Parts: sequence; C-alpha cells; structure tokens
Amino acid sequence: MKKQLTFYFIRHGRTVWNEQGLMQGSGDSPLTEEGIQSAVKTGQALQNVDFIAAYSSCLQRTIDTANYIIGDRDIPLFQHCGLNEHYFGSWEGTNVELIRPLPEFQQMINDPANYKAESNGGETYEQLAKRAISALQDIIKIHQEGNILVVSHGHTLRLLIALLNGATWQNHRDKDKSVSLLNTAISIMHYDSKKGFSLEKLNDTTHLQ
Repeated sequence: MKKQLTFYFIRHGRTVWNEQGLMQGSGDSPLTEEGIQSAVKTGQALQNVDFIAAYSSCLQRTIDTANYIIGDRDIPLFQHCGLNEHYFGSWEGTNVELIRPLPEFQQMINDPANYKAESNGGETYEQLAKRAISALQDIIKIHQEGNILVVSHGHTLRLLIALLNGATWQNHRDKDKSVSLLNTAISIMHYDSKKGFSLEKLNDTTHLQ
C-alpha cells in the first residue's frame, strides 16, 4: 500500500552550552529562556498541522523542545536514539574555539569524507548517517500517512536532510548540498513510497521574527 508522510524536522531550542560555546553532542544542557520561547513560537506556527506522532532524540533538550512545541495537544511523543546528536567523544563539553584550530576539527566541518574521529574517539559521519537513516526508516515502517514532527540536532538533521535530498555523507557539507540549521528552524520533507523524498522548506525561521 502506498505511503505518504510529511516530516517536520526541527532542531532543538537554544541551550546553555550553545550560549557558552561548548561542544554538546551526546552531552546535554538545559534550554535557555530564549530556547523555550522559540520552541513555543514553533508550536504556535505549527498549531494547525495535524500531527499523527512526534519523535525526538533521547537527549533532554530535544524532548523538552518537542513538548513545548506540542503544548497541550494530544500528540504522542516517542524517543529514538538514532536521532541523537553526532557523538564528539572527548571534545564534548570543550570550548569550540579551543579545538577549532585542530586539523581533525577542520576535517569534521570541511571534509566529512576524511574525518575519522581518531583523536577524540567520537563518531564518523558514516556511522551517523547509518543510524539517522535507520531511525527514519523505523518511523516510516510504523506510519501509513500523515504529518510527523521530528525534533533532533544540528549535525544529525543537516546530514539526514542532505541525504534525503540526494547528497552523500561524504559531500553533504558542500555549500550546495546543505546549510547549518538554526535552533527551532522548520524544515519540511515529503515522503511518497513510490516517488521518494521531496524537500518543501529548509531552515525556515520566519516564525521566530
């Protein structure tokens, strides 16, 4: 039977570690007041969208963001660890500016194909791509049609959306393949089991202005 789903991909609200310039990854910090308010505004912008389900990562910043978006609506919220943020190993909790000059950090942001995560013991983009795509496939298996809210993270969503839009994990950070996603920006992707994926909206923040 034909499946038709529309995914609303949202990056979590701004956090304390975002404010402090610290690498977050699988580490976690609470939403700031700005992060909370932007999640509420996102919920208001999407209040007329009839969501059949919502999914977040297993990290509290996405769970909280999803709950602020849902508000008092009766939308079931599930967690999937495949939606967790890119694991940065020993870099997590470190000031980004201190590690930015490192050759491997520069590889991570500019050359995904050759980023091996050797010095930090973290996760490669290939590993991230496999689990993120697997998570989406798990969600697609469960639902037949309708709108689905997905609240995840900057690296994870940037890679996932780029893959669905025809990029590879090796080239997904090329300027013509993806953009850095802003906190609580809305990206909309349609899925048709016969036609595949099509992108309607990317990194939209008009609801925050």
